[in-house]
Amino acid sequence: MKIKFVFLFLLLILSCSKEPQRISDCSEIKLPFNTYEDLITVVESSKFTIEDKADTFKSSWIRSAKYYSCDGKTGYLIYSTDKQKYIHQNIPIEVWNEFKNADSFGSYYNKNIKGKYRLTPKNGE
Repeated sequence: MKIKFVFLFLLLILSCSKEPQRISDCSEIKLPFNTYEDLITVVESSKFTIEDKADTFKSSWIRSAKYYSCDGKTGYLIYSTDKQKYIHQNIPIEVWNEFKNADSFGSYYNKNIKGKYRLTPKNGE
């Protein structure tokens, strides 16, 4: 009986999990995603009108930063630290341009992005 319950429970969990979206064009991206990793994979593999990256060699904690925009007005900011990648949505292109030209990426991020633009959540949280 216990084995049947465990089997049914696992079957239920597996049947409810979403498969990552398979998208080639940025206009087809729909939120939410199960994980940051799923969304990052979709964004990085989709075709965008604007794809740009910042030269982060001078940053003490941001290892890479990329921007993806479908409409040239807002887009996704993906940045990496030593620990993981993060993704924000609806970043205006003006904010991206200021970020990539900032003297300090971390200071600019903390003042102008953190808490102001949605850090795309895991599991729809």
